[in-house]
Amino acid sequence: MLHVVHHADYMAPRPERGSFRFDKYYLVMEELRASGTAITEHAPEPMPREWLEAVHCPDYVDQVFRADVPRDKERRIGFPVTPAITSRVRHTNGGTWLAAQLARQHGYAANSAAGSHHALHDTGAGYCVFNDLAVTANRLIADRHAARVLIVDLDVHQGDGTASLTAGREDIFTLSLHAEKNFPVRKARSSLDVGLPDGVDDDGYMAALTRHLPQVFADFAPDFVLYQAGVDPHVDDKLGRLALTDAGLALRDRFVTGEARRRALPIASALGGGYGDDPRTVAARHAASMLTMADENGRWPQK
Repeated sequence: MLHVVHHADYMAPRPERGSFRFDKYYLVMEELRASGTAITEHAPEPMPREWLEAVHCPDYVDQVFRADVPRDKERRIGFPVTPAITSRVRHTNGGTWLAAQLARQHGYAANSAAGSHHALHDTGAGYCVFNDLAVTANRLIADRHAARVLIVDLDVHQGDGTASLTAGREDIFTLSLHAEKNFPVRKARSSLDVGLPDGVDDDGYMAALTRHLPQVFADFAPDFVLYQAGVDPHVDDKLGRLALTDAGLALRDRFVTGEARRRALPIASALGGGYGDDPRTVAARHAASMLTMADENGRWPQK
């Protein structure tokens, strides 16, 4: 059984400016529904303003809520913040929060959007408006649903926003495996960064992941895992510089979920990056990622 969070507002109308495509979000759900796997869909509530303001600058949150974001910030984001985008990002952030709550009940749950790991304190960046990973981690701890949250970021791009928003916190650990020469040019400092050279394949990637992730679990001892499950490390990704195959992505996801489940830890995933000229092909990679993790979750006893 796959518990997946989805909302109609994830498919915001495409803004007049910017190159970001929103069509993969409904295509992901089409792929999941056609998979033959039992799925339960959950609709999130919009993220409360005060939860966002606990992590982001209140003035910036206000700009987004009023859809009055300055042009320089919109350029960093990559598209204008319209009222439809405001509703979208409130729901995608609420979606990661809901996925976390479902993971506490079922072991694993997925948000079919979000993973906005470039959003910073007072601005968005890199197609990200609010940082759902940092906001959800902060809220899990504030509500005492967790004492120590591990954010595993396996997007091809470094999670610079998540790293900067959680810097100095002893109760949140950020692990980022990414293409070292890819965006962003200026990297933040995660709790642990593993920058990979261009062209790393399945074997090289898994060698790095299996070396570092179990050690992080052992040293940090989290009680909750948030997973940025971007599929842009794929060899055919338009914005990636790594060379993972479909089988390599599945091996990666199976390993991350398996490490969490062996320790009886809930794990919630956010969609993350994935780019290409054919949005259905990208959507199929995202759907396969979620189905792989749901299958792996079923192999371990529930907490």
